[in-house]
Amino acid sequence: MEARAKLFGHPIHQMLIVFPLGLLATSFFFDLGWLATGRPGLGVAAFYMIAAGIVGGLLAAVFGLIDWLAIPSGTRAKAIGLWHGGGNVVVVALFAASWWLRRGTAELPPTAAIVLSGLAVGLALVTGWLGGELVDRLGVGVDDGAHLDAPSSLSGRAAKENRTSRAA
Repeated sequence: MEARAKLFGHPIHQMLIVFPLGLLATSFFFDLGWLATGRPGLGVAAFYMIAAGIVGGLLAAVFGLIDWLAIPSGTRAKAIGLWHGGGNVVVVALFAASWWLRRGTAELPPTAAIVLSGLAVGLALVTGWLGGELVDRLGVGVDDGAHLDAPSSLSGRAAKENRTSRAA
């Protein structure tokens, strides 16, 4: 099932998720670095990464919702997509709470803020797996004509063109 929201022939949601995923996960590693060293710059970096990750997560969610609405009702993909999207809303909410607890003291993040970030990263591992299930197992966001010799999405030609059979 092809994605509804595309840019240059590729799903926008899949392009955008790398930013919040990277920023939010890395913020937690900066927190761990802060715990290990006490260096205030690490706490400040985590604070700003969380802020950027939340914005990126909300933007990616808009395009994920557009794609999810196109999935036929009553399918496994619709149910998995609901768990994936709903879980990621919780991930962003946990990071938002973590960010809120840090305001004014970004260089010295409170323990509760770090715990919330850790929980969010753990949940993001699960929701990321669900996203992989949607794409890799259920084919959501994959061009209907996708194959190993498909023409470039920038060519203006359908992916199903030039389909050749290959010997195993």
